[in-house]
Amino acid sequence: MSPPPPAPPLQPQEGAARRRRLRRVERRGPQPTGGNQVQLLQGGDELFPAMVQAIAQARRHVWVATYIFHDGDVSKQVADALVAATQRGVAVSVVVDGFGAKGSLERLRAWFEPADIEFAVFRRADRWWQVVQPGQLRRLHQKLCVVDDEVGFVGGINLLDDRFDLRHGWSERPRLDFAVSLRGPIVAQVAQTARAMFLRAKMGNAWRDEIGQLLRGAEPLAAARRILSSLRIAPAADAAPPDSALAPVRATFVVRDNLRQRRAIELAYKQAIDSANRRIDIVCPYFYPGQHFRASLCRAAQRGVAVRLLLQGKADYRFAAMAAQVLYQELLAAGVRVFEYTPAFLHAKVAVIDDDWATVGSSNIDPLSLLLNLEANVIVRDADFCATLAQRIESAFGECREVVRPDLGVGWLAAVRRGFVAWTAYWFLRLAGISGRY
Repeated sequence: MSPPPPAPPLQPQEGAARRRRLRRVERRGPQPTGGNQVQLLQGGDELFPAMVQAIAQARRHVWVATYIFHDGDVSKQVADALVAATQRGVAVSVVVDGFGAKGSLERLRAWFEPADIEFAVFRRADRWWQVVQPGQLRRLHQKLCVVDDEVGFVGGINLLDDRFDLRHGWSERPRLDFAVSLRGPIVAQVAQTARAMFLRAKMGNAWRDEIGQLLRGAEPLAAARRILSSLRIAPAADAAPPDSALAPVRATFVVRDNLRQRRAIELAYKQAIDSANRRIDIVCPYFYPGQHFRASLCRAAQRGVAVRLLLQGKADYRFAAMAAQVLYQELLAAGVRVFEYTPAFLHAKVAVIDDDWATVGSSNIDPLSLLLNLEANVIVRDADFCATLAQRIESAFGECREVVRPDLGVGWLAAVRRGFVAWTAYWFLRLAGISGRY
C-alpha cells in the first residue's frame, strides 16, 4: 500500500481565502470559542482513567450522558467513582439510552439508586414493539461527561471495554475510537447539553403536558420558556468575534438535535469539505452519506484534494458494511481513496481537513446519525491538535487494506445491491418520519 502523494503547500492567498470562507459559514452555525484546552484521547484505555481522575476531584456536580453504559469491570470503575463522589456530597446525574444500555439497566440501577445518583433512561426500549415506533428510532447517541462545569469529555467512546463487543464478544485488539477532554469556555455548552439530555429523559413525553398546563396558568409564557430553555441543547452563541479575539484553542461544540439543529453536524462537515485545499481524511465505521455529501467529497477529489476514507473492514453489522460498499464505485471513480480497517473493530468518528480543521465526536456519516439520533461533536481549529490526530489516523491507515475495485462488483448484481440498500434506507427514514430525498 503506497501513501497518497503529499499535498501541495497552501499558498498564502489560498489560506487567507479559505479562512474567510470558513468564517462566513461558521457564523451561520454554532460559534467557536477561544481559550480552550483540548486533549486527544484514544480508546477507553486513555479516556476512562482521565474520567475517573476528574470525577475523583469533583466538588459540585457530575453529568454523564451515554448510549451504552456496560456492566463490565471497566465501566464499573467509572460507576465506583460516581458513587464515591456522591459520598462526598457531590450531586451526580446519569442518563443512558434505553436501547443502547438495555442489557445493563438492572445492574446500573443496583449501582446507582442506593447511592442516590439521579438515574434516567432515554426512551425505554424493553418491549419489541417500542423499537419500531417512529419516535423510538431517534436515540441518544451522545457520549458526554462534565465535572463541575470545568472539565468535559466528548467523543465516540461508550462506557464499555475497548476489547469487548456486545454482539461479538472479546477480541485481542481494542477497537479504534477517540474522545477529547476539554477545559475552557466550551465546557459550558457541553454541560448545558448533558443537563438537557437528562431532563428530557427524566420528563419523557410529559414535558409537553407540563408546558400545556403552564400556558393555562398565571404566568404561562415565562414558565414555559424556562422549561423549553432547560430542554434545549447547545444554544447558539452571539455573532462570532474575529479570529484575533479568539485565543487558542478555538473549538466549537456541535450537536444534532431534533428540535433546532437538525443538520448542524452534516453542514459543518460539508462546509469544511467544500473549503478544503489539500487533504480530507475521514474515519467512520458507518458510512452512507446523502447525495449532497457524496458530491462534496467527489468534487474535492476532482479539484486535486487528497481525499481518503477509513471505513470498517471488520464488520459488526453486515448491512452497515454493505451500505458503505455500494458507494465504492462512485467514490473511486471520482478519485476518492477508500481504505478498510481490519485489525479490530472500528468505532471512531473523526476527521482532519487540511491542517487546521478536525472533529471528534459521536456522529457517524449515515442516516441514523445525520437525521435521527442525538449526536455531539467537537470541531477543533488548531494546527497542533490537527497534527496529533492526523498522526494517530496515519498509524491506522498503515494497518489498512486499500480498496482498488468495488467489493460488490459491477454490473447488474451491484446495481441490485445498491437499489436494495437505497430502498431500505428510504423506508427506514419514512418510518422515522423523515421524508424527501436523502
